[in-house]
Amino acid sequence: MGITGDMNEIDLDTGILDKYEDKVVRKASNMRGFYGDEEALEKLIKSGDPIIYEVYAVPREGEGELSYGVTILHPGTVGGEFYMTKGHYHEKRDRAEIYIGIRGEGLLLMQNGDEVKWEEMKRGTIVYVPPFWAHRSINTGDEDFVFLAIYPGDAGHDYGTIAEKGFAKIVIKEGNGYAIIDNPRYR
Repeated sequence: MGITGDMNEIDLDTGILDKYEDKVVRKASNMRGFYGDEEALEKLIKSGDPIIYEVYAVPREGEGELSYGVTILHPGTVGGEFYMTKGHYHEKRDRAEIYIGIRGEGLLLMQNGDEVKWEEMKRGTIVYVPPFWAHRSINTGDEDFVFLAIYPGDAGHDYGTIAEKGFAKIVIKEGNGYAIIDNPRYR
């Protein structure tokens, strides 16, 4: 045990934290407005409303604190678009974040204004999300994509801007891989 800190463990097979304080489950029905093919999404919801992703988090609020969480992003597509997280900016835009791949494979899509970048992620990959960049994770594989995120406790999450405007790019299944294309719904 640390002198002043908490200790936690990640099950590297399941991705679940030993001790988490918050659990968020996003089903297909929670993702309305985030996928381009609303008809395909509604069909998926009616066929059982599967879980798209889960987050197991340890929030530590306040300036100087670090929050962290593990996301398990399941494999699948909606109308050709891979399963993804909603994506967010930080409420305090000048806050950065670190992502560490634990299992599976995917992309971390980042956007600042109209500038878009992405990084492929797999086990052991570390990606730095700079301040002022929105970010979204996409599972491009056929197994769970699991990653750890570490961010300032006072960063907050702004999902509304992404829900309203979207990302400039989307990730679609193409053959045995993926393609990153312009999002026709981007505003």
